[in-house]
Amino acid sequence: MPHIAIKMLKGRTEEQKKKAAEAVSEALRISLGVPQAYISVSVEDYTAAEWQKVFRDEVTGKSSDLYVKPDYDPKSLL
Repeated sequence: MPHIAIKMLKGRTEEQKKKAAEAVSEALRISLGVPQAYISVSVEDYTAAEWQKVFRDEVTGKSSDLYVKPDYDPKSLL
């Protein structure tokens, strides 16, 4: 384990999602020393309207758990 869920706005191609998932997986393998067999990555797509709740729940609501913090207002996506 770890499992990483990439959450982002809709609109990326399957190839872009696959490439991002592979890059994140490789970064975890290298930085944590975890065998590839233990790593899983999912990609979840959201509309800009749906993203407002995700941002509130996953980013604002868990700010003490964030190691990389965003610098934008999610309302700017609407």
